[in-house]
Amino acid sequence: MENFERENPQNAQRTASFGAVPPPPAEPPYAAFAAAPGRPPRRRMRRPAALLTTVAVAAAVIGGGTAYSMEQLLGGDGGSSGSVLTASGSNATAKGHVSQVVESVQDSVVEIKATSGSGQATGSGVVITKDGQIVTNNHVVSGADTVKVTFSSGRTAQAEVVGTDADKDLALLKVNGQDNLKPATLGDSDAVGVGDQVVAIGSPEGLSGTVTSGIVSAKNREVKVPKEDGDQNELPSQGSGGGEWPFESGGGRYNGGVQGETTTYKAIQTDASLNPGNSGGPLFNMSGKVIGINSAIFSAGSGDGQASQASAGSVGLGFAIPVNDVKQDLSSLRDGGA
Repeated sequence: MENFERENPQNAQRTASFGAVPPPPAEPPYAAFAAAPGRPPRRRMRRPAALLTTVAVAAAVIGGGTAYSMEQLLGGDGGSSGSVLTASGSNATAKGHVSQVVESVQDSVVEIKATSGSGQATGSGVVITKDGQIVTNNHVVSGADTVKVTFSSGRTAQAEVVGTDADKDLALLKVNGQDNLKPATLGDSDAVGVGDQVVAIGSPEGLSGTVTSGIVSAKNREVKVPKEDGDQNELPSQGSGGGEWPFESGGGRYNGGVQGETTTYKAIQTDASLNPGNSGGPLFNMSGKVIGINSAIFSAGSGDGQASQASAGSVGLGFAIPVNDVKQDLSSLRDGGA
């Protein structure tokens, strides 16, 4: 150690801290790259530049590997690591975004006010023909003396009840004197999957044209509701200031007890926010096609003192009649209903 320190005094401090440092080799490792006789010597690449080059190459390899892996995950062939990969959001298979769906279908949704001597019910509906046929819930118009429809443009018109089906809680209205209305397209509710994104448009609490969105939470939920036959003197309470449409599902009672004669159907469950006044309105998929008619909701502030009025409103439990059931019933409804 002493000899080495005397021969290499400049390393004395490092030797004291880290131990003996071996002497440099007799021939430097870059001797093989020395210039041949008669040629100017090549300048050795400085270590920082070489390090940067190595890092750049390593980064390129990692980057290329990452791109390849993403292509594999996204179903690409991985043939070109230089291709740009994009994602269109959480619903990559959708035909459009919520705003695009709304823009294409909002003119097909109407507000419905049904009036009798005992009061008024507010609901929603969807136009299905250019000449003014409108689908809604039976419980929205059952027992009504007059029915008024308000379109998205703000114009209003009187409607007549063409046919009802209390067993399926469906009704068909007809607005006369209206031409070239924009009908919605009826989709396929059997093709709907749990987790699919959906959009609801209606008139909750009389706020026409209200848009909410969510997903399909479940399918084939059995829902039991009162069976309205159109002969009662009092309209079911809907809309601002009234109670909500009672129903039962899975043994649970919601919005109070279901009284009198009942009917049961299998529904699409959704967490899209629905409130009183959404009844009878359409539930759309992301292609802008109707997949259901909103028919029952649970409001935490209603029925049997379940919660205070301050907490009333949607709690993400909504149900819609599958549109395939609607399509099967249309012919009967046009003939006056069941």
